[in-house]
This record gives sequence, structure tokens and C-alpha cells, in this order.
Amino acid sequence: MTATDIARARKIAGAVEDPELPPITISDLGVLRNVSAGPNGQIIATITPTYSGCPANAVIALDVEAALLAAGFAHVRVETEWAPAWSSADISSNGRAKLGQMGIAPPGTTQCPRCDSAVTEEISLFGATACKSLWRCNACREPFEVFKTI
Repeated sequence: MTATDIARARKIAGAVEDPELPPITISDLGVLRNVSAGPNGQIIATITPTYSGCPANAVIALDVEAALLAAGFAHVRVETEWAPAWSSADISSNGRAKLGQMGIAPPGTTQCPRCDSAVTEEISLFGATACKSLWRCNACREPFEVFKTI
């Protein structure tokens, strides 16, 4: 297994989209922690879920494995690493921009992603998924989700 193979595997695994937030990739979210070579040419992809109860955890692992197998890697293992815990600070600047483009305010801000107003209010602690809360802009009156800071 060469460094080029590992880099290629990392690119392929990193391009897997989060099933709850497409087109954001697991690389954008900071969920993909490592890709390395194991024994006998095995590719080991290490992921850290956004939180332990996330229903997407199993889907992400299966999608990473399927993407690597489809790319021609014959022996693949996906491992889950719990420590250090995932943090919303792990989201890349590209991932934060994609959240905004989707109408979701990135962690650490409650600014309206539609009109950029900072005059907003929380409507519900929970949005469509447990990692988001529901807000309303008092300027444009549109509802929007905020990705929670963890």
C-alpha cells in the first residue's frame, strides 16, 4: 500500500456525503478522522460520529465502506473512534459555507442565512434532526435551522 493509495482512499472516503445533510461531506463535517493502511493491504477508515445517538452513524460507515470497495480497494474496514469526541469546531470552512448555502446557520451563529439579519429568535430547541435547532428571523420572518454548537 503506497502513500498515493492512502491519499486516494482518503479522498474517496472524505467525499461520502452525510446522509442527513447532503451535499456536505464527512470530510467537511470533520467526521472522517483518518485513513490508513492495515495488514495485508487493508484500508482502515476511522470516523468519529457527531454524537453517539446519531442515527446516521451506521449509514456513514456503510457508505464509506461501499465507496472504497467500489473504487477497487479489496479489503476495507471502517472503525469508529469516540475519543477525542467530535466537536462542531471540526466543521471545515467549506462545510460551514455549505451549511449557509443550505439555509442552515453554522455553529456559533444565529444570523439568518437568508437575509443576514442578526435579529433572530429561537422557536424550538430541536429542528429536523437533533443536531439542529429551529429559529426565526425577525427581519425577513423566515424560519431557519441552526447547527448546534457542541
